[in-house]
Amino acid sequence: MSVQEKKKTLEEFDADLAKLHIRGQWKYDALLERAIGGPKPAGVPYIWKWETIYPLLLEACEVMPESYTARRHLGFINPALERGGTTHTLNAGIQMVRPGEMAWAHRHTIGALRFGIKGSQQVYTVVNGEVCPMENYDLVLTPRWNWHDHHNESKEDTIWMDVLDVPVVFMLNAVFYEPYPGERQQARRASEGEYIGARAGMLRPTWERPKLDHLPLRYPWKEAEAQLKRMAKLEGNPYEGISLEYANPVTGGPTLPTLGCWIQMLRPGEGTKPHRRTSSAVYFVVRGEGTTVVGDQELNWRQHDGFCVPNWSWHHHINRSKSEEAILFSVHDIPILQALSLYFEEPENSLQMAPSPPVPAVPSGKASTQ
Repeated sequence: MSVQEKKKTLEEFDADLAKLHIRGQWKYDALLERAIGGPKPAGVPYIWKWETIYPLLLEACEVMPESYTARRHLGFINPALERGGTTHTLNAGIQMVRPGEMAWAHRHTIGALRFGIKGSQQVYTVVNGEVCPMENYDLVLTPRWNWHDHHNESKEDTIWMDVLDVPVVFMLNAVFYEPYPGERQQARRASEGEYIGARAGMLRPTWERPKLDHLPLRYPWKEAEAQLKRMAKLEGNPYEGISLEYANPVTGGPTLPTLGCWIQMLRPGEGTKPHRRTSSAVYFVVRGEGTTVVGDQELNWRQHDGFCVPNWSWHHHINRSKSEEAILFSVHDIPILQALSLYFEEPENSLQMAPSPPVPAVPSGKASTQ
């Protein structure tokens, strides 16, 4: 370099690197500094009121007279997420199928589930050939790469909540999709022991290797409600009330590898303690009325409303009724974060004291077995 040659500035050097598709690590320092104290919540807390959603479902049936070419699904879009989604990892929404209709069969690597709102024994989802009835508040899983189609053979409209891990699978660029060669699947014969779901119970064939995940399962509401009532007088979780997880019956793990489902009861007048976690969640109000406070925002909910709580947001729940219980169904991305050892909670479980920054935690109120 000659004496007269001007020395490059850092900005000029950055521009030269950019032309070569190279970037200096110092360009990321600001991002790291913004993470001091933890991540900023992705998206905002928001509530979708049933009194708004239900008329829109009826209108969707008018403008889409049949559901054979597209699902009548109204997705919950977080107003602060540019890429869409209910949270940064979860897509949720409400779907309606009219009497006699069928939503055609397909499969994809997106994990999904259905939570019945208005159903019956004549409403069912066929998952890999297994018929899963969907009565009110039943949970039906449609795991990744499982064929599934939905049927309404009743005389009334049927409605359910969909929750999918769409943002995660798209972010990983791992989306595969395939339509079924025909509108509907051939059902397996449940009476002859062909159902995979039947192998998830206490008695299993000794001559078969057990299938551990991606099971086509139905969790009947009558069993979930009975379990909530059995445990209603227990101390429960100080942050969530009487909260139960829909476990994989074979492994005891989460509902799906990317989606964890809970059902929780807030007893009359109960208010939970504030906490936050690195996971996000979407909620559906089975019954009751109350308030979920997220940061400084109050979400006042009642039966069949849906709402979301972004990640790392302080929140707590309040049952406003002094005489009636409130029941919430929720879906969380906790399994994803636990698999990456990135699931943290604050404040930590008092039985599992941890320094700051936090170490991976079990869900609030759940004692460690270690």
